[in-house]
Amino acid sequence: MNDLLASLDAVAADAATYAQAARAAVRERTGADRAALDREQHIVHGLAWVATYAETLREVRDWARAQSQAGTFGEVEHLLAKLLASEYAAQLAGGLPMTQVEMIRPADFGVPAPNAAIAVTQEEKTRLAHLLREGRGRATLEHTGLDEDFELIRDQFRKFADAEVAPHAHEWHLKDELIPLEILQHMGELGVFGLTIPEEFGGAGLGKTAMCVVSEELSRGYIGVGSLGTRSEIAAELILTGGTAAQKAYWLPKIASAEILPTAVFTEPNTGSDLGSLRTRAAKEGDDYVVTGAKTWITHAARADVMTLLVRTDPNSSDHRGLSMLLAEKPRGDDSNPFPAAGMSGGEIEVLGYRGMKEYEIGFDGFRVKGANLLGGAEGQGFKQLMATFESARIQTAARAVGVAQCALELGLSYALERKQFGAEIFSFPRVSNKLVMIAAELMAARQITYFAARRKDSGKRCDLEAGMAKLLAARVAWGAADNALQIHGGNGFALEYPISRVLCDARILNIFEGAGEIQAQVIGRRLLEEGRH
Repeated sequence: MNDLLASLDAVAADAATYAQAARAAVRERTGADRAALDREQHIVHGLAWVATYAETLREVRDWARAQSQAGTFGEVEHLLAKLLASEYAAQLAGGLPMTQVEMIRPADFGVPAPNAAIAVTQEEKTRLAHLLREGRGRATLEHTGLDEDFELIRDQFRKFADAEVAPHAHEWHLKDELIPLEILQHMGELGVFGLTIPEEFGGAGLGKTAMCVVSEELSRGYIGVGSLGTRSEIAAELILTGGTAAQKAYWLPKIASAEILPTAVFTEPNTGSDLGSLRTRAAKEGDDYVVTGAKTWITHAARADVMTLLVRTDPNSSDHRGLSMLLAEKPRGDDSNPFPAAGMSGGEIEVLGYRGMKEYEIGFDGFRVKGANLLGGAEGQGFKQLMATFESARIQTAARAVGVAQCALELGLSYALERKQFGAEIFSFPRVSNKLVMIAAELMAARQITYFAARRKDSGKRCDLEAGMAKLLAARVAWGAADNALQIHGGNGFALEYPISRVLCDARILNIFEGAGEIQAQVIGRRLLEEGRH
């Protein structure tokens, strides 16, 4: 045990030294020049990935040490930590995959490669596989480092997901149906939509760590259900951090009780992540704002009752300083008439996955919003208000990714145990079981860095860097888990009748929304260069 802890210390320290050397090398080549940062994107983004690995290895080390001190660092935890540290140390030294076709290596920075290493044998991988088999994939959740209260929350929402979500999720996906309102109502009763809203406004008053646990378990059942809470989380945080006292008193209890369903209306055609260039305008007419423009990729828009709508209120501006946030009320629509509101029209965008809430494009032409619904009561604050929510949104996205990865692990393991080839379970073949144990090890790591970011947020510390790292890693882990679990299914994984086909489609979106992987890496890299924190 002590030998492993010492090895984890060595690997984490070596990774930190490598990250510091890489940061210095990138800073020397780019300085603070934006054009240079764009020109040197490969190494800037590579720095983000190297620093993310270094942070992850620190969190895995700290988790292992805490579990050892608590007497809960069993054989499963020992092997998961050893395998993860071994693989990530090897990737840092030999080549870290930013995507399937883009690697970052020490030579790219012009710095020495880290040399700390941990050897893992095939026998150890096989032993871990059999331990995962005994727990049917749940062994990764035995000792997460969370206290008993959080584990009770996990059990409650796992039971809900197993009973009311997982049995129906694939049918909702195949039929491209909205998640039934009965599910939303039950989620409201369980407190999902008011989880982090203060008790004085009708919420549970819990923190982001609780949000992670709930999002994980719901997303394990179906990412669409896990993502329903995101709309309320974003709206509530916008109002809590930027709203007036009257707006908080009016809107937060309604969001917490699920009396109203919010949706986020930010993105426009041809803008993507460049929110500062938004063109949708809101002009003041009397006491109201009149909105004109187009929005796209709006999730759950038809059934929402209120939109957090980012608009340009200063027609003479051309950047983020002219943006404002409106709490735009609308009547609830349905499939036959998604937008029954004057001055508002739109239609569904058909998508591969993430279907249970549907995606829409929306046009505004004379759509009216009450002047009292200007968030915070002052124009020009919209971009700043939105930025204040990004930490929480990215932490929750990381948690959703962890849930999707857990689902993929359980589906892949179940199929490997059921499928017989050449007279044996395919689980018995190392190329199958090795995939499963690596999924489990990365899942453990993604979970730990996500919880770390959530704990920082709960303690009131700035965590945009940690939240970005958690989202960056967890999104890749979810995709890798789904892809490899489908590979274990073989040809059956390509058949629509098997749930893993849905999970693959759902996993793919995680590296795009809430900041595409490339944008996320750029933000992380820029922050590291500006502050020299790592």
